Amino acid sequence: MVDINMTGKFLHYILSFILGVGLGTVYYTALWWTVRALPAAGNPALLSLGSFFVRMIVVLSGFYLVLDSSWERLLFCLIGFFLARSVLIRRLGPERRVQNSARKGV
Repeated sequence: MVDINMTGKFLHYILSFILGVGLGTVYYTALWWTVRALPAAGNPALLSLGSFFVRMIVVLSGFYLVLDSSWERLLFCLIGFFLARSVLIRRLGPERRVQNSARKGV
């Protein structure tokens, strides 16, 4: 017999992980965009600080909502967050940029 309480907890853990992946993707994609936009920015300090505060508000709010008095949910969310970081580093990292530049002849 399947324990409904355990199924509910498992579902919460999976949803927390998925939300963590989403938060990580938003955070690190926005960071990547900010770093790429800095050279052309009229006021790079304002862009850096503004992006930082927006990213932190979004991510910390997401972590707070996931926490909901359960450190286990926060743990799954953090695992998803850092997994998104690893995936984005592989997709958008410097090695890929060098490979793309070599193909274009730059």
